[in-house]
Amino acid sequence: MIARLSTRHVLAVFVTLALLVGAKPVFAQAPAAHPSPAALLLAKQIVELKGAKDLYQPLVRGVIQKVKNQFMQTNFMYAKDLNEIANNLERDYTPRVNELLDASARIYASYFTEAELKDILTFYQSPVGRKLLVEEPKALDQSMANAGDWGDKLSDEVIAKMRDEMKKRGHDI
Repeated sequence: MIARLSTRHVLAVFVTLALLVGAKPVFAQAPAAHPSPAALLLAKQIVELKGAKDLYQPLVRGVIQKVKNQFMQTNFMYAKDLNEIANNLERDYTPRVNELLDASARIYASYFTEAELKDILTFYQSPVGRKLLVEEPKALDQSMANAGDWGDKLSDEVIAKMRDEMKKRGHDI
């Protein structure tokens, strides 16, 4: 369950980052090089409302566990010490998630005007916006599961079709 949640969270982070980086304003304006402090504040509120901190939090643990596992491969006898160090590092590095939040806010603020950010924030604070924040992750999870099932079915069709075509050419695979 934890591994699945971590994978799901990491996937969600990458999707969020891709959406943030790929976000384009309606009028295709160039990103603002230096957003105003007010725009940054609005963007940070939006990022926080969207639950980015919960998405980014597993990244710290994931990085630390990955490095710990690399050291464990050199000598598994160091497990006790490495686990203690990893726990301490996780506690020390967890606040650095705020760096990602700030970077995400800066990205948002560079793609949206201050007026647009106010409208976005107002939307997310509205009843339908709050519902979107709660229900969208569920809809995305279900959509991703559906896409996986669809891909599996398509794969079966492609395998059958490829076998048929190869059989026509005298190859039995």
